[in-house]
Amino acid sequence: MHNTARLLEAAAALSQLLRASNIPHAFYGGIFVAVMSNNPYADDIYCIVDGGLSHPFRRVRQAVSGSSHVTTIASPWCNRLHTTYHGFIPPVEIEILPAGEAGPRRLDANTTTTIRGIPFLSITEFLRAKLKAWAIRRQEQDAQEISYVVTRYWNRVDYNRVPEDDMNNFAKCHPAVAPAWLSIKRKYGL
Repeated sequence: MHNTARLLEAAAALSQLLRASNIPHAFYGGIFVAVMSNNPYADDIYCIVDGGLSHPFRRVRQAVSGSSHVTTIASPWCNRLHTTYHGFIPPVEIEILPAGEAGPRRLDANTTTTIRGIPFLSITEFLRAKLKAWAIRRQEQDAQEISYVVTRYWNRVDYNRVPEDDMNNFAKCHPAVAPAWLSIKRKYGL
């Protein structure tokens, strides 16, 4: 578990560098639920970056190249890039994910929301990304985050963007979300 305030400060520092380079991005992971629930601790944080004309990793490396507070660490053997924020001891790592691999292919006003001045995936896009992760690895932490978002923010979920089969399977495995999922369907006349 990480201190949410530290993760937010690291996210703000990285976001400032990415915005200065006009790179669309949004944060994702347990940090989103921690911020929405005012939890002082979060499990993880990721930054989804839009590719544009070049690979997202290249764009991030270029954006942080002149910073002494944020550096990058490439993991070529697993095709991953991590940024490290050195404002704290221990430093905070944020994994960079290409848009489309996790989350939407394009990051814009329809797929992101700003919370405390930091761009995050919208509730619907967060739900889509977490459902995809849960369908693949079936981790309890993913299930808890999905359950929190669906039961608390069901009225802000765009049914047309949610993979129905995955959500139906999730509701079967986690019956506590079934009423909220049914409410989403009713909202859309289904």
